[in-house]
Amino acid sequence: MKIAVVFDTIHPEWTDADYKREMAGGVAEEAEYDVGSALLKNGHEVLMVGVRDDLRPLVDQLAAFQPELVFNGCESFRGNAQHEYAVAAVLEMHGWRHTGSPPTGLLVARNKSMSKKILAFHGIRVPDFTVLHAGAEFVRPSALRFPLIVKPLLEDASVGISQASVVEDDAGLAERARFIHEQFHQPAIAEELVEGRELYVGLVGNAELEMLPIVELDFGKLPKAERRIATYKMKWDEEYRERHRIRSDFARRLPDDVQGKIRQVCETAFHALSLQDYARLDLRLAHDDEVYVLEVNPNPFLAYEHELADAAEKAGMKYPAFIERIVKEALARYARPD
Repeated sequence: MKIAVVFDTIHPEWTDADYKREMAGGVAEEAEYDVGSALLKNGHEVLMVGVRDDLRPLVDQLAAFQPELVFNGCESFRGNAQHEYAVAAVLEMHGWRHTGSPPTGLLVARNKSMSKKILAFHGIRVPDFTVLHAGAEFVRPSALRFPLIVKPLLEDASVGISQASVVEDDAGLAERARFIHEQFHQPAIAEELVEGRELYVGLVGNAELEMLPIVELDFGKLPKAERRIATYKMKWDEEYRERHRIRSDFARRLPDDVQGKIRQVCETAFHALSLQDYARLDLRLAHDDEVYVLEVNPNPFLAYEHELADAAEKAGMKYPAFIERIVKEALARYARPD
């Protein structure tokens, strides 16, 4: 098939040949390069299209190439992750079939307040929370109990989350909320800190969903004073992870009934937020085996040898087969009658 891989880039002036030269070099670790390489290995004709701050080159290149499918890996536009949904909207408005969730799913899932309200409506446990807007009167609902973790409302991948995100009183909450307002120019969400096991669940499919093997974040040898939360450093700083022996591994000692509960929660969340083809859910399994959804990521990191790809491989899909599975799920979805 003719498949265009669309992604956000710091090199908007590059052509397909430039990206493929970089891919062939094997030095840069980028998810879109891994996806493009897998599609080439699977025999597809592939066009690599980077997006930065102008949509016209994207539209022109796709119009010239006429892809049968667009593999949408775009996570931001003009460097702003909040515009992730808009690229999918452009693809749909031009009639190009694409992998991944629709604009609505991407938009709703990114907004932590909106997504939590929808999940709660569907009977899914989420941490109690409040949203704090810049310039508004500071009021914490009396039922909201400390400790709280304060995050940017509209970011993902643990952006804006550090040990300082956990607050114990109103003064700390106000200070951290101001930090979010000033540094990220968006509201802050403060939610109750749910203690327990940090689990990541990948899903592939649409009407019928396959739950991939569950991954657990092992907090390793963190100092006792530090909270067991998935900070940005804990997710992305390899030196920090190595120093504290933090690792992601497949979850063990999960009874069948707990796994069944996790499956039900994740499938309900996937459909409630109108997601498509694949997603990853971040969960907390509390001491009483209650499942809390912390975040839902409809556009998770798809790089080779990272958590989602590793889970797919454990499920029997080598990386090229995993990428092909996503392609097939998207095509099957478009083939179904409305």
